[in-house]
Amino acid sequence: MSTPASPALVATSHGTDNLDGRAAVASIVAGVRAARPGLTVREAFVDVQQPEVADVVAQELEQGAAQGGARVVVVPLLLSAGFHTYVDIAAAAEPDGAVATGTLGPDPRLADILVERLRAAGATPDDAVVLAAAGSSDPRAAAAVVEMLALVRERWAGEVTLGYGAGAQPRVPDAVAQARAGGARRVVVASYLLAPGFFLDRLHESGADVVTAPLAPDARLTQVVLDRYDDAVAGRATLR
Repeated sequence: MSTPASPALVATSHGTDNLDGRAAVASIVAGVRAARPGLTVREAFVDVQQPEVADVVAQELEQGAAQGGARVVVVPLLLSAGFHTYVDIAAAAEPDGAVATGTLGPDPRLADILVERLRAAGATPDDAVVLAAAGSSDPRAAAAVVEMLALVRERWAGEVTLGYGAGAQPRVPDAVAQARAGGARRVVVASYLLAPGFFLDRLHESGADVVTAPLAPDARLTQVVLDRYDDAVAGRATLR
């Protein structure tokens, strides 16, 4: 009797025109492929780039049906849930045989990376740190970012506040200005972003003294993706 094939992993990011951003996201997908050489890993997007996630899921389900019914697990390469997870990705994972997992964040390993990026940028506990997320109007996304803030505060001795690129308040420039008004000599923006692109460019215009590098590339992101996938295969997937 043959062993059923493992479900395909469809790694789904937002998509970007920024070439450095594309390379950073591709590094995560490459890391997953290297860690699980026997696993089918497909890259998909919800905006800007092709192929679209719904098309990739449909292709994998069709191919799986021809080969005996392999399933598909969509792992969002997104840090917080919002419109793209609850609408685009959820719709793509509606067909029988497909499931979507939670986003990469919140996760303690992401907090570890954020703190390492702060140290690499020369930040000290004397600096005011603004944790900068892309932002969403969905309250579930805001709750996830607040959870990440708590994880970072557990690991960083100095002051850490929140700022958003869009969709929620305060916006990053306002958070930077508030930190300065509170007496901060230097303000460091911790980029809670996966890769370079539009939002990172805006952070460099926020008035901060220092802006840290985004999370990718980092080998720990590979394990976060695989943990989400393994939870889905074990029946523990939740779209949060």
